[in-house]
Amino acid sequence: MSDAIIETAELRKRYDGGVEALRGLNLRVPAGSICGFLGRNGAGKTTTIKILLGMARPTAGDARVFGLRADDDAESVQIRRRVGFVSEEKDVYDYMTVGEMIRFTARLFPHWRDDLEKRYLERFDLPRNRRVKELSRGMRTALALLLAVCRGAELLILDEPTSGLDPAMTEIVLQTLVTHVADEGTAVFFSSHQIAEIEQVADTVAIIDRGRTVVSGALDDLRENFRRIRLVFDADAPDATFHAAGVESVARQGRTMTLLSSRGADTLVAETRALNPVSVDVAPVTLKEIFLEAVARED
Repeated sequence: MSDAIIETAELRKRYDGGVEALRGLNLRVPAGSICGFLGRNGAGKTTTIKILLGMARPTAGDARVFGLRADDDAESVQIRRRVGFVSEEKDVYDYMTVGEMIRFTARLFPHWRDDLEKRYLERFDLPRNRRVKELSRGMRTALALLLAVCRGAELLILDEPTSGLDPAMTEIVLQTLVTHVADEGTAVFFSSHQIAEIEQVADTVAIIDRGRTVVSGALDDLRENFRRIRLVFDADAPDATFHAAGVESVARQGRTMTLLSSRGADTLVAETRALNPVSVDVAPVTLKEIFLEAVARED
């Protein structure tokens, strides 16, 4: 039995007019993890979330949450009962007060957690008697997150939850997610443009571009395996071909050649010795550099 809480295989989605949002997306999110879901605008992140929640149907392929089929009517209802979703719009009713919004939502979920409600009302300093339309953007986000968490969700799916927040509120939201996962064992699928935020809280990462996964894995493994190798030569860098596994890119500029490897550096460095470089420098690579290289390769 798979230990993945989210799993897709060759997932495709074509909209009317021929726009292909997903082109064979393969995705695997381990249970109990915080998975950062990265991609440019139009990469397919929102479409993926809609399919996982049963809000859109795939054209082809398979999408499962908790092992349940997202495109099956009955099973998608079961998925939504077990998932807390926070959209980029932070959908809450403006005419209600904070307390009314909480009571309205709590009635819909039999496993509502009163203890978490009390904890997060205090943590976010949310005023029960204030109307939602009077809340700041940060407080609306905090309320939406409280509503998702307190329903007893086994999985949180968050679509740009920190969009538009100031640094202080962003930090509170991120630390709340980390603490909640540690305390409750809830998994988080966290779509964002903010690479630094993903790097701060995620333990697994999936980078998609043009509807396909281009990089995925445990963040620690990516940090360990990706290396940038810089070679300097006496004359112009040679036009060489490399056979080591994991060569992601080769760039030449004058006497310098720069290589990116996704399989560690040792084998590739050994191969470069035959070119007689004057110097060889190996450096780790940030998640931002991995992201930029991955989407540039797709271009």
